Amino acid sequence: MSRVCELTGKAVMSGNNVSHAVNKTRRKFLPNLQQVSLPSEKLGKALKFRISAHALRTVEHVGGIDAFLLKAKDAQLSPRALKLKKQIALRLATS
Repeated sequence: MSRVCELTGKAVMSGNNVSHAVNKTRRKFLPNLQQVSLPSEKLGKALKFRISAHALRTVEHVGGIDAFLLKAKDAQLSPRALKLKKQIALRLATS
């Protein structure tokens, strides 16, 4: 399981640990990923995602997972999230 947010594409970054003596050693910055269930109003079920805490705040701010997915760019979404976005758009068009 890769350490990538399914909604925002936020992934592992690399950088340096810098000591008091300014010695530099490589390190990784891991995203704060959480396993969450978000209720979809259009699909009528809960969707499970592995997303960053930042993405969770954004989903809440936008007004739910349905609104977030419809507003998000296709390039940053995971294949599973992209498939759900298409299902939501189809459900929205038929109703």
